[in-house]
Amino acid sequence: MNAVVISNMSLEEKLATMEQIWDDHCQHQNVQSPDWHGDVLQIREENRRAGHEQSMDWQDAKNAIRQRTQ
Repeated sequence: MNAVVISNMSLEEKLATMEQIWDDHCQHQNVQSPDWHGDVLQIREENRRAGHEQSMDWQDAKNAIRQRTQ
C-alpha cells in the first residue's frame, strides 16, 4: 500500500486500518508506553473519581467515533 491508496480511503477506512495495524502490532511486539501516558491516565482517573468524566465501554467508544465521522 502506498500514500496514494491511503489518501483515497475514507476516514472510516483509515481508522479501521489503523486499528487493525495496532492490533497486529500489539500481538507481535512488546509495546512499552511512554512515561507521560501514566500521567495522563492518572489525571483522567482523578477526573472520573471526581465525577467530571465517565468511563465508556471500548466497543461503545469505537461506535461513537464511527458515528461522528460518517
